[in-house]
Amino acid sequence: MREYLVCFLVAAAVTYVLTPPVRRLAIKAKAMAEVRDRDIHATPTPRWGGLAMYGGFLAGMLIASKLPGMAVVFGGNRQPLALVVGSTLIVGLGLLDDRFGLDAPTKFAGQALAAGSMAFLGIQMVWLPIGGTLVLDPLTSVLLTVLFVVLTINAVNFVDGLDGLAAGIVGIAATAFFIYAFLLSVEFGFDRATLAALISAVLAGICVGFLPHNLNPARLFMGDTGSMLIGLLLAASAITLSGRVDPSAVRGELLLPAILPLLLPLAVIAVPLVDVAMAVVRRTRRGRSPFAPDKEHLHHRLIELGHSQRRAVALMYAWTALIAFSAVAVALVPWPLALVVFLAGLAGLAFLVSRPPAALSRR
Repeated sequence: MREYLVCFLVAAAVTYVLTPPVRRLAIKAKAMAEVRDRDIHATPTPRWGGLAMYGGFLAGMLIASKLPGMAVVFGGNRQPLALVVGSTLIVGLGLLDDRFGLDAPTKFAGQALAAGSMAFLGIQMVWLPIGGTLVLDPLTSVLLTVLFVVLTINAVNFVDGLDGLAAGIVGIAATAFFIYAFLLSVEFGFDRATLAALISAVLAGICVGFLPHNLNPARLFMGDTGSMLIGLLLAASAITLSGRVDPSAVRGELLLPAILPLLLPLAVIAVPLVDVAMAVVRRTRRGRSPFAPDKEHLHHRLIELGHSQRRAVALMYAWTALIAFSAVAVALVPWPLALVVFLAGLAGLAFLVSRPPAALSRR
């Protein structure tokens, strides 16, 4: 646990320290988010916050490579290199998009390139926990990996619409994923889960380090540079766990049989996935591109109900935590107890969503 904590703290500290100079760089480079009809912010705000997060990610991985406890991850393994290559490509794409505004096909091609690079270098789904263990052929493995990474990137990108929302949601999801990966790698001896735990710890760290600068009112946005980066890292952590740990070996009184490694990645990103699915259906039914922006995301709807921006963000955090940690709880306690807690939390959050405080003004 100490090694993971060190990586988390280093990633958080470096991200926090780098954010102010990155903000000045973004202003100088005119990488600014202007105010549009669909936006919540009222004044132009610098982007490129993802560049500071990228620095925190590299620092966390560098420290990890020097720790004896992480030798199983870096010893003769190309997966850390694959992660760095994919992250570097996605950050480069994000920097260009935040500055010049790339069109949707170009962004999609860049995302596929970053995901494909990771897959070819070793971060890919090897099997799926379906019917025991379904081993994937090389082509299917790469294609499914690229599809999952691109979907996760865009799910996180779509939900990045309020101050602190994307960083908080992904930070919560990464923490939930870390708990399960740590349980497998340490308590049950699955070495292949160690990389997933490391990625999750570093990802949670860069989100925590960036949040103080990004909470309402935000002084800097992560931009597509950051949202695509944390989406890619979240997908990579899921793939290195669920796509590589043999589900037939996940047994024991406290562990749900093989289905949990398949469900957990979907649970931790459930809120962004629901948002992106609703957006695609909504836009295509209106004859618009699925990538065409609008002001009808889940967080927009919460504000329309009368919730303040901060309260809307807190509610989205709570929904993410409820779903993600309920899924993890199935691995720790009997599933009926986890179900009761989930249903109680569901009822409580539904009540809070339907009862916005009238006294709070919109921000």
